Amino acid sequence: MRILVISDIHANLSAFETVLDSAGSCDAVWCLGDIVGYGPDPNECITLLRGLPNLTCLIGNHDAAALGTIDLNTFNREARTSSHWTQQVLTAESRAYLQGLPERIVHENVTLAHGSPRSPVWEYLLDPIAAYENLSFFKTDLCFVGHTHIPVAFRYLPDTDEMQSVLLRDGDSPEMDERMIINPGSVGQPRDHDSRAAYAIYNPETRLWRSYRVRYDIRAVQDRMRQAGLPSRLIQRLMEGW
Repeated sequence: MRILVISDIHANLSAFETVLDSAGSCDAVWCLGDIVGYGPDPNECITLLRGLPNLTCLIGNHDAAALGTIDLNTFNREARTSSHWTQQVLTAESRAYLQGLPERIVHENVTLAHGSPRSPVWEYLLDPIAAYENLSFFKTDLCFVGHTHIPVAFRYLPDTDEMQSVLLRDGDSPEMDERMIINPGSVGQPRDHDSRAAYAIYNPETRLWRSYRVRYDIRAVQDRMRQAGLPSRLIQRLMEGW
């Protein structure tokens, strides 16, 4: 069974379409949230996502912001601007879809959350300490999260009672023999200084995870962002992956 694991599409249709083409046929899709925000194609990305097979999708903080359920003053200036724009252009159908998304889901031996199992919408898991503190908030062996836009695996080491972190590169396939928290990275706005879209394929039967990166037409997205009047800093960072 091939499951496409994606997160943080961020209204980047070009990256999203390229990821789907690269991944090929999959039996299911798990989306870890933030379909919208930052990018120029929120409605198009929601429409494309909804048509994917056996879809499980969570709500992210930018999805919630687009619905007006999060105080935008908690965002930086560029994020606030893009969220205001997204609120204005979302269709009623897109809004209704986002409103129905859950914060957290458990699929057999995998817990899914956008930020963390402890705080599904908000918490950033950026280091082994934060990852260790989250172990008691999920009972499954595995937990998949997004939010940070950085592909990384946190592995629990029972002999030393600590977490180990490993950044995941294109083609990496970490052993999944311990309790782990894994992030596939971002489809639409990577932040590990690699501008390529990130995704992963997970096979629950063999317990195999493989990380992937794929190039997409960044300039086309930047052009659409300029036409929409989105912040220049958000446009620039796509090319540099930060």
